[in-house]
Amino acid sequence: MIVAGHYLASHAGFQILEAGGNAIDAGVAAGIALGVVQSDVVSFAGVAPMLVYLAKERSLVSIDGLGVWPRGASCEIFQREHGGAIPKGVLRTVVPAAPAAWIAALEKFGTMDFGEVARAAIRFAGEGFPAHPALCNWVREKRKDYERWPSNAEIYLPNGEPPRAGGLFVQRDLASTLQFMADEEAAQRRRGRRAGLRAARDAFYRGDIADSMVRFHGENGGLLTRDDLAAYDVRLEPTYSARFGDLEVCTCGPWCQGPVLLQALNILRRSDLARMGHNTPAYVHTVIEAVKLAFADREFYYGDPRFVTVPMEGLLSPEYSRYRASLIDSGRAWPELPPAGDPSALGRDLKPILPPPATEAQPLPGDTSYVCTIDSRGNAFSATPSDPSNDTPVIRGTGLALSSRGAQSWTRPEHPAAVAAGKRPRLTPNPALVMRSGRVYMPFGTPSGDVQTQAMLQVFLNLAVFKMDPQEAVEVPRVCTYSFPDSFDPHRYYPGQVNLEKPLAEDVADALRRLGHKVGWWPEIAWRSGGVCAIVVDPESGVLQGAADPRRTSYALGW
Repeated sequence: MIVAGHYLASHAGFQILEAGGNAIDAGVAAGIALGVVQSDVVSFAGVAPMLVYLAKERSLVSIDGLGVWPRGASCEIFQREHGGAIPKGVLRTVVPAAPAAWIAALEKFGTMDFGEVARAAIRFAGEGFPAHPALCNWVREKRKDYERWPSNAEIYLPNGEPPRAGGLFVQRDLASTLQFMADEEAAQRRRGRRAGLRAARDAFYRGDIADSMVRFHGENGGLLTRDDLAAYDVRLEPTYSARFGDLEVCTCGPWCQGPVLLQALNILRRSDLARMGHNTPAYVHTVIEAVKLAFADREFYYGDPRFVTVPMEGLLSPEYSRYRASLIDSGRAWPELPPAGDPSALGRDLKPILPPPATEAQPLPGDTSYVCTIDSRGNAFSATPSDPSNDTPVIRGTGLALSSRGAQSWTRPEHPAAVAAGKRPRLTPNPALVMRSGRVYMPFGTPSGDVQTQAMLQVFLNLAVFKMDPQEAVEVPRVCTYSFPDSFDPHRYYPGQVNLEKPLAEDVADALRRLGHKVGWWPEIAWRSGGVCAIVVDPESGVLQGAADPRRTSYALGW
């Protein structure tokens, strides 16, 4: 089974499964396709964090799929030349990681060649595909950004207008880039599969594509160099987990926001959520307050562990979780972001770095996509590829918008997610995977910036606590808090803000206001509340159930 954030990507991955590829081959095929059919919010030259479960070895591996700041980057540059902002354009570029991540996954855990799994993406890019409403609406809302760079406008504003839903959307330069990598692989394939994959990778990081990226940055005031590209490789990172009943939820490390999900679950396991009832005022209040406590720790601690110390063992310990749960007041909401805690000294409050409260309307979240797969042997794959095409220029001749994930860093050196040469920004995309009795129970994830862990948390609780069918668990109304600094520069902060999807009753909103929450409304089936995709394994029969979120263009396929 495969579930992906766009139906064409699901079909691309499904074809690989039918051809005998494993879950990793199929997931990579779908992930690369997402960089074409959702190139508004996913870049082939962006990020691609992933989790891979190998059934035979019963092992779980995390591939970070996240680039680092170029060697010439520093907080000082942004403070001195841009008033502390990280401006749109080439200066927010980090080393593109997704190509290295996809190829590493194939090389270490897959069975197929790059050219085989990229075939559908090349066809979608070169021959075009019918533009879907989400892409068209994104470009329309971001039109001024796309108009800023002629190379972006040529692709996303053909004839000076956003794409028309149902019209053919073509990206020939991107098709050429993907085909060039496949051709370089084919030329070396006689020396073995690994040699071919290395050739595809070198085409991007050391060959003609690298030359185009470096030349463009040199001509446009960017920081990316040939040395930055040649030295880069993805990292296999530790995973972290939290138990909830008989389920074990696994995420990537604190270089992304994944452990927020684990911390919130550890706090919530102390409450009788089932007795409160699904989406009642008491339940919503408790979930939101737990999320705030977890986000407070994110803001104080989380960052690239190679540069900052993140006490994950303490943050996930039963003693610390019990203490943090005691800070939830059933009769009163925290009016702002709570203080962070200290696992080594329970009761000691620590204040995260907070910007002034925002006065303007909430910004659209930075966006992304997601894919998960499970094959007939029980291998599983969970990935959240990302990076938009509206906040950085497309390099003409390549079709590539290089990873602008630097926008998730801070320019205050004392912040754990501050800019530094060779450092990874703190990433919002965070794929997850749930285990049960030592075997895969559910890979799942979602787009939507800082909403991701919140949407994933609620879907998980819908399954684990309220025993919903997977599709129902994905579809029921959601809530979200913005009572923490946004991950994207300029890191807007909305103390006490909670948004509800329209199907929730007005009396729930009234009760939350009485508790001190500032309540706003999303429409019914709001795309901003995420687009969760999941596959659930029936522990008795082994039957797979896919869930695809109707808030987005998600699609599930299986047999």
